Amino acid sequence: MIPEDRLHQITSRFEYLEAQMAEGSGDIAALGKEYADLRPVVEQIADWKQVRADIAEAEAMLDDPEMRDLAQEELSTLRMRLPEVEHALQLALLPKDKADARPAMLEIRPGTGGEEAALFAGDLLRMYQRYAEARGWRVEIIEHQETEIGGIKDVVARISGDSVFARLKYESGVHRVQRVPETESGGRIHTSAATVAVLPEAEDVDIEINPNDLRIDTMRSSGAGGQHVNTTDSAVRITHVPSGIVVTSSEKSQHRNREIAMQVLRTRLFDQERQKAEDERSADRKSQVGSGDRSERIRTYNFPQGRLTDHRIGLTLYKLDAVMAGDLDDIIDALTADAQARLLAEMT
Repeated sequence: MIPEDRLHQITSRFEYLEAQMAEGSGDIAALGKEYADLRPVVEQIADWKQVRADIAEAEAMLDDPEMRDLAQEELSTLRMRLPEVEHALQLALLPKDKADARPAMLEIRPGTGGEEAALFAGDLLRMYQRYAEARGWRVEIIEHQETEIGGIKDVVARISGDSVFARLKYESGVHRVQRVPETESGGRIHTSAATVAVLPEAEDVDIEINPNDLRIDTMRSSGAGGQHVNTTDSAVRITHVPSGIVVTSSEKSQHRNREIAMQVLRTRLFDQERQKAEDERSADRKSQVGSGDRSERIRTYNFPQGRLTDHRIGLTLYKLDAVMAGDLDDIIDALTADAQARLLAEMT
């Protein structure tokens, strides 16, 4: 059921914003953002209303013998289109995650599996980098520690662009790999894992940090790939004492490192608040597609069979090479659709 009183409120608000912007009154930036957010919803409302009006007009034509055949043909088409338009409108009316449009912090760490897990963590980083490149996003590596044979001990990256968090937020969790490791001489298949966390970047207004709660240490920077080893005391480690969160940054500039580390700390504290609020909201329901519990095994990458399985929605794809090359849209679209379907079911 489409709530027509709510549609009227949205349309009236949109028209008010349009008038305010035309007059140049008020906070134009804030008005423009709300206007842009409402515009696709208002367009869906207009489509829905137009289809219903066309159906009513065609039904009225049934009484005219000369127009009956044409009206019946048009009605058949319109009645098939109405459920599609209604579904699109229902999706447009779903509550939006305010963090969807934000940049994201991507954190990847090896789990069980030793060196093979570290190599897989590196493969996941490259997968996300290729996906970001295909979408025109910018990836900035903030912290990167490698193993001796090229695996990853720990990596933190900032990804910015259009709807980054909206597209990547369901990637958080344990990613499991089944393959013959490069370090395996006997050809046996091993199972390893890496943990991915995707956090919406915090803004200054989201989190207020008391400077007295911080312990800031400087240390010698090891640099990427072994460069700049022990050259300057530029690396920064910040400990947020109340939460126990520790962040580091190892760029050449100590000032820049402090800036980066504070941004990562702010983002992790913001994510803690979001997780706490979501836990309270979902105490009596299971609406998430595994985006909250980062200890959950969400996906298996089976290399011998070229198979990827997302366990949350039972999705299996036999295109693992393409996925590792950054072709993630089929997976992300399916996860997004599942989340929307669950939310629609709750609302109805």
